[in-house]
Amino acid sequence: MKTLEKILEIGGTKRDIAFLIISGIALLISILMPGALPFDPAWAAIILCGVPIILEAVTGLVAAFDIKADVLVSIALIASVIIGEDFAAGEVAFIMQLGSLLEGLTVARARAGIERLVHLTPQTARVLKGETETVIPAEEVKAGDLLRVLPGETIPVDGVITEGRTAVNQAVMTGESLPVDKCEGDEVSSGTVNQFGAFDMRASKVGEDSSIQRMIRLVQSADADKAKIVGIADRWATWVVVIALAAAVLTWLFTHEILRSVTILVVFCPCALVLATPTAIMAAIGNATKHGFLVREGDALERLASVSEVAFDKTGTLTFGTPEVIAVRSMNKDLTDGQVYALAAGVERRSEHPLGKAVVRCWQKDSPGRASGQTLPAAESFQMLPGRGVRARVNGTDVLAGNLEMLEENQIHPGSEARAKAQQYLNEGCTVIYLAAGGSFAGMIVLSDTLRTNAVDMIRKIKEADVRPVLLTGDNKNAAGHIASQLSISDVRAECLPEDKLDYIGSVQDQKRQMCMIGDGVNDAPALKKAYVGIAMGGVGSDIAVDAADIALVQDDISELPHLIRLAKRMMKTIRWNLAFSMGLNFIAIVLAITGILNPVAGALVHNSGSVFVIVNSALLLRWKEK
Repeated sequence: MKTLEKILEIGGTKRDIAFLIISGIALLISILMPGALPFDPAWAAIILCGVPIILEAVTGLVAAFDIKADVLVSIALIASVIIGEDFAAGEVAFIMQLGSLLEGLTVARARAGIERLVHLTPQTARVLKGETETVIPAEEVKAGDLLRVLPGETIPVDGVITEGRTAVNQAVMTGESLPVDKCEGDEVSSGTVNQFGAFDMRASKVGEDSSIQRMIRLVQSADADKAKIVGIADRWATWVVVIALAAAVLTWLFTHEILRSVTILVVFCPCALVLATPTAIMAAIGNATKHGFLVREGDALERLASVSEVAFDKTGTLTFGTPEVIAVRSMNKDLTDGQVYALAAGVERRSEHPLGKAVVRCWQKDSPGRASGQTLPAAESFQMLPGRGVRARVNGTDVLAGNLEMLEENQIHPGSEARAKAQQYLNEGCTVIYLAAGGSFAGMIVLSDTLRTNAVDMIRKIKEADVRPVLLTGDNKNAAGHIASQLSISDVRAECLPEDKLDYIGSVQDQKRQMCMIGDGVNDAPALKKAYVGIAMGGVGSDIAVDAADIALVQDDISELPHLIRLAKRMMKTIRWNLAFSMGLNFIAIVLAITGILNPVAGALVHNSGSVFVIVNSALLLRWKEK
């Protein structure tokens, strides 16, 4: 059904373009070669472009008493035809349909974000009954059921681990860049991925109560709550219709010249008014595209111009979203930092854990030993301990790499100096891998998600544009606070679940302060939908985040965000200039029509010069960039 709707939509757009081409050619023949045909070619424009306008106006009036700009256009068209001014009628119809097409091309159509979320929902679950393991549909799981989850599987429902240790990728729910170690008694959420180690769990929240189903409902409700901007021409249409009709009727009553009354209706047709917004938006979208933005909603830039706060997700947005080794500390006088680094890379070389892979990748990239031609040490008897770490023999030495609990279980106890040093890094939101070699504590490897190189300058420029930055992240308070201090962001909300981000944005917007949300993960989708404007990181971001957003940053170059905000504000200034000029010109033309200086054809040409000005003025936005 959706495919059919999309085909019909594309077919409708092509038909409208074809009608406009035919109508434009017909109007040229009408004005350049009058009498060349037995009928006025302008009738092609009246039929192809004018009749749909009249039908839409009648439908709106009859069905909902909805007075829009097309009501005045319809009156002017019919009046022009009655008095024989076919060219004026065709010209007005052509201009109005051109504006309608441009407006339609700037509006995004149906999107598949919610469908993609639904596809994340686990389809099956392994239920344990005694010694029997049965695979059943996930929706049939009941609260209290005992389930088994194997490595690599998506957790089917919310629950609590009863047996086993593992690391769970919770990016879907929290946006955290690193897996979280889990053991007996820890809670796990549906939609998250079990990475290492099988475990058993007791189901607690199932069906519509599960985390992934709550996420889907959040996205749906946020999308339904977001109000769409009504076109300026339609907002002013009632007053325009009343003024034009009153002027036309009064002119006829006082002069008894129907030609003057029709001319008033023609010159007051809001062609330039209709073109003012979509032409500026299309030009601004073209500018934004050159700076790496894909604008998915036609009115997104119009909304962006009025935001007062920008909420940033941390991982993958302000940071690269991948852990990097930022420090290596030897705590053994017989080992250098480089030797500790080599031992860590050696023991982790066969690890599947993201932290272990990061250690190997960073050692290969920037280790001093690597630079001098040293090869990665070989590892024998490799063993992975889910929720703890890894162990192996590296160059004949037994090496352990993992968390503090793993070392203490093997009777290796770092001293107070090492613990204090590690705590400093933990307070800054870093992750510490403890290393033991030959039965004694050797040192530590410190990893952290690194800040994007242009993030500091971008935040400064955001503030200069009179927009306040806010940090919303699922990471812990230490990590969030450390990043915020580097960026000089004072408002920080840490440990946010998707509903927490949604609630915060809703509370801000309830106070009539419009907010823009910038994120990259599935967990950001509800907030991106709820925000007045949602911007997704298109390069590293998930498809679901991009589908939920109004704008996608294709190359993830966040340094261009200040330009986008200033471009949106400039676009609104251009729209206001367009409106002021077009309305001013219309009122001058009315005076000339009342006095009989303008006839319908001349009036149409004069008032359409406003449309030309609007298009030229809007086109200047294509190359605009603040100096």
